[in-house]
Amino acid sequence: MSLYDIPLRTLTGEATSLADYRGKALLLVNVASKCGLTPQYEGLERLQQRYAERGFAVLGFPCNQFAGQEPGTAEEILSFCSTTYGVSFPLFEKTEVNGENRHPLFAELTQVADESGAAGDVQWNFEKWIISPQGEPVARIRPRTEPEAEEVIAAIEAQLPR
Repeated sequence: MSLYDIPLRTLTGEATSLADYRGKALLLVNVASKCGLTPQYEGLERLQQRYAERGFAVLGFPCNQFAGQEPGTAEEILSFCSTTYGVSFPLFEKTEVNGENRHPLFAELTQVADESGAAGDVQWNFEKWIISPQGEPVARIRPRTEPEAEEVIAAIEAQLPR
């Protein structure tokens, strides 16, 4: 199954899929509003602004599986993200990234190894995956790596459509 075929829902409840982003380089991130890493929203938004016109999008997937750090409703999450961090990139419904109810998208993404060669469960909020314009996961970046770290920028730029 292609990542493009996996059904998703936006944070406001509309049915969608990654097929809407076919041909773009993507940065998928499991996000949370009450986490020590939440300020990464700033860097994620700067990436969205910097590269959107070049065929790139950040996609956020709120997750409440790590110490209950995303407890809000869809409306509260949208309000927090837009007013606190000016988030303009798409957000999807709350998603389980680990465990028996892991969303099919994350069942695929957790098979991708990070820079050390380790795959498996998502470690914490703000884990990131870079997806090629052909829909293939090409990099996995662990949570503490800032969105604008040199290695993240290089990996995004390598995937931008030509």
